[in-house]
Amino acid sequence: MLNKIPLSESIINIDLKTSFSSIGTDDVKNFENSLEAYYEHQKRVVAVNSGTSAIHLALILSGVEKGDEVLCQSLTYIATASPILYQKATPIFIDSEKETWNMCPDQLELAIKDRILKGKKPKAIIFVHLYGMPAKVDEIVRISRKYNITLIEDAAEALGAEYKGKKCGTFGDFGILSFNNNKIVSTLGGGALICNTEKEKEKAFFYATQAKEKENYYEHKTLGYNYRMNSLGARLGVSQLKKLPEYLKKRRAINDFYKGYFKRFFRVQLLKEPSASFVSNYWLSCILFELEGVGDSTTKIMTLLRENNIESRLLWKPMHLQPLFKNHPYYGGKVAENLFKKGLCLPSGSNLEKNDLLRISESIKNFL
Repeated sequence: MLNKIPLSESIINIDLKTSFSSIGTDDVKNFENSLEAYYEHQKRVVAVNSGTSAIHLALILSGVEKGDEVLCQSLTYIATASPILYQKATPIFIDSEKETWNMCPDQLELAIKDRILKGKKPKAIIFVHLYGMPAKVDEIVRISRKYNITLIEDAAEALGAEYKGKKCGTFGDFGILSFNNNKIVSTLGGGALICNTEKEKEKAFFYATQAKEKENYYEHKTLGYNYRMNSLGARLGVSQLKKLPEYLKKRRAINDFYKGYFKRFFRVQLLKEPSASFVSNYWLSCILFELEGVGDSTTKIMTLLRENNIESRLLWKPMHLQPLFKNHPYYGGKVAENLFKKGLCLPSGSNLEKNDLLRISESIKNFL
C-alpha cells in the first residue's frame, strides 16, 4: 500500500527526556520573548491556546460588544468569524478579490458606506492572509484609517509571509497567529495575539488568565477566560521558531515544483504572488481548475487523490454560504464562491520529498 501523503504536516522533534518538573510559566514568557524578537521588538505578544482565542481577545480589546457590527472576510476558516458571535456582535461578510483571494478593498469600502447610511458604523474589520498569501494591505489599512475602524489582522496562516518587506501580523491594530498542528510552526495547538503596546499586552494577559485582580486572594470583577498557552507547547514553540527559515525554504520549493509542473496545462492555475511586494509563506499551495464537461472536477480530483492515499482539501467554504451565517449581510459578487467551487489545496508539508510531489502531480495529470 502506498504511504499516506498528508495535506500539511509540521516537522516536530520532541525530546522525551525533558524533565516535566522543570517546565513552568517562564517557558510561555520565553516563547513570547522569542516572538517579540522575531518582530524586532516592535510588537508585544501574548501566547494563548489557539488562534481563535487570540481573535476573541482582539475583539474584546477593540471594545466589540453586543449589537456591534464587525466586517469580516468571507473566504476563510470559521475561526475568523465565530469569535464575533462570542461577543454577541454581528458579522458582516465581504467578498474576495481575484489576485490574492483575500478581502476585496472595493467591497469593504462599499460595505462601510452602506452600514453608515443604515445608521450602524462597524466597530472592527477582520481581514485574513489566506493560505499564507498577503492581502492587499495598503488599501485595507487606508480604508480602516479613513473611517477610524479598528483593524484586526488574521495572520494565522501567514507566519513568515511579508508585504513590502514587513512581516504579516504587524499591519493591524491587533494581529493573530496560529500554531495549530498543521501550521508551519506548531506548538501542538496554540496561538498568539500581537499587540502594539505593553498596556494592550497586559490587558490581554488579564483576560486570558481568568481576569484575576491584583490581590493576595482570588478576586474577579470581570469575566475572564482560560486562554493561556501551556508551558510544554511554549517550549516546543521556542525550538520550532528557530527553524522557521528552513521550513519557509521548503514550502517555497514545494510551490515552485507545482508551478513548474502544471504550467503546461492551460486550464490549471496556482495561487501566486501578484508582485514583488507580496511574499507568501506558501503554507498551502492552492490550485484552480478551469475545466469544462467533467462535472464537479475538484471533488473528482480530490477523490482520485484519496484513492492514491494522498490528502487534499477543497478551499474554505465562504462564511456567507454557511448555514450558521445565512441571515447575515454580505457585500460582493461571486469571487469567493467561484474560488470555492474551482479550488483545491495540495499537499504542502515541510517534510514532503520529490517522489511525493511527483506522485501527487502525476495523479492529477492522469485525470487531466
